[in-house]
Amino acid sequence: MTIDLEDLALDEGGHILLERALAGLRPGEQLEVRGRSGGLSLMLGAWARSHGHRLLPAADRPMPAADRLSSDELSDGPSLVLEKGAAHDQRWSGAVRAGEPGGVLPRADRTWGLAARGALVEAGGPKLDVAWVERDHVWADIAPTLYARAAASQWDPNTIIDWTPPSGVPDDIEDAVVQIMTYLVENEQAALMIPARMLGTLHPHYREVMQLLASQVADEARHVEIFTRRALLTRGQMGRSGADGRESLQTLLNEPDFTLASFLLSVLGEGTFVDLLKFIHDFAPDRVTADVTRLAARDEARHVAFGVAHTAYIAHSDPAFLGRLRGAVERRHEALRDTAGLNQSVFDGLVLLAAGSWEPAAIRRGWEAVQGLQRRMDEGRRRRLAAIGFPDGEAAELSALHTKNFM
Repeated sequence: MTIDLEDLALDEGGHILLERALAGLRPGEQLEVRGRSGGLSLMLGAWARSHGHRLLPAADRPMPAADRLSSDELSDGPSLVLEKGAAHDQRWSGAVRAGEPGGVLPRADRTWGLAARGALVEAGGPKLDVAWVERDHVWADIAPTLYARAAASQWDPNTIIDWTPPSGVPDDIEDAVVQIMTYLVENEQAALMIPARMLGTLHPHYREVMQLLASQVADEARHVEIFTRRALLTRGQMGRSGADGRESLQTLLNEPDFTLASFLLSVLGEGTFVDLLKFIHDFAPDRVTADVTRLAARDEARHVAFGVAHTAYIAHSDPAFLGRLRGAVERRHEALRDTAGLNQSVFDGLVLLAAGSWEPAAIRRGWEAVQGLQRRMDEGRRRRLAAIGFPDGEAAELSALHTKNFM
C-alpha cells in the first residue's frame, strides 16, 4: 500500500491517516509513505517506535514500480516504508467489554476504571477505588426513569419564586417561620451530604443510580438555598439549632452502608419530611413559604421513590435483608434513646403556624393539627415499610421507633 500525506505533517493530523492505512494491513506487511512536510522521516521514525511499528532502513526499502506513480510522482517528497508491528494488534488483544451499553451486569469490574459502560477496555489501566460494585447492592429498576424525571424537573429559585418579602404576617408567626426554616436547612444539609458521600463510592457502571444521586445532591443544595433565603427574608438572622436534633442527624451520617443509609434517610426520614413540607405549605402564612415547601416536597418525593424501590429491590432478592434493615432502625433508636427528639421551639412553631394566632381555641386547633401530622407521618412510614416487604405488624413497630426529630 502507498499513502501520500502531501504537505500534512504527522503532528497536524497525519498520524490519523497512517492509522487508517495500517488498520488494513497484517503484522509484517509494509506501507509506503510519501509526503513533503519537513522532518517527515524523523517524525515518522519516532511515531513508529512509540506505536510498535518499524521504519525500514533506506537499504531495505523497495523501489516503487513506475506504474504505481502518478504523472507528478505522487509528491515531491521522499518515499518511506513502514512495517506494521505485531504489538499494534496485541495492544488490544486482552481488551474486554465493560458490559453492554443498554444493560447492567451483576458485578462491575474495578479494573474498568472510568470507562463508559459497553466500551472496549484496554488492559493495564488503574483500578477504580470504589466500594459498591454489586448491582443488587445499589440498583433499582426505576432509577433510569426517576433520573429522567429529575433532569426534566430542575428549577431555578431565582425565576420560579417571587422573593418579595411578605407583608401582613404577624411578628410571632414570622418568628415561627424563621425557626422552622432553620430546622429545615439543618436537615437538608444532612440530606445533601449523604448522597454526595455515596457518589464517590459507587461504580459508574451503574451510572443511572449515580446520575440520580447527583440530581438528588443538586436538589438538596437548592433546598438549603431556598429555606435559608426564606428564613432571612425579613429577619436577617436564623433561628435556633438544638443539640438533640443534630445528634439525630449525625446517626444518619454515621451509617456507612449504602442501602441502610438510603433506607434511613429516604424511606423513613425524607418520607416523613414530605408530610412535614405539605403541612407547612397548607398552613403557610405567605406565598414564599408556600412556594418553597411545595417545590421542595416535589423533589423529595422522587428521593423517597428511589429509596423505596432500591430497598425493595434488595429485599426481594434477599428476604433476609429485612433483618438488617430492622437492625439499622433499632440501632438508631437505641443511640437516640436519651435525646429529647424534636426541638421544642420547632414543635411549638408548627403549632403556632397551624393556629395562626394566640387565641386558646386557635392554639388547640394548631395542637390537634400537629398531632394529625404525626399520625400521617406514622401511616406513611408504615405504608413504605410494607411496600418494602415488612408485615403490617412489624412495619408498625419499626415506624414507632423512628426518631421524633422526623428526619
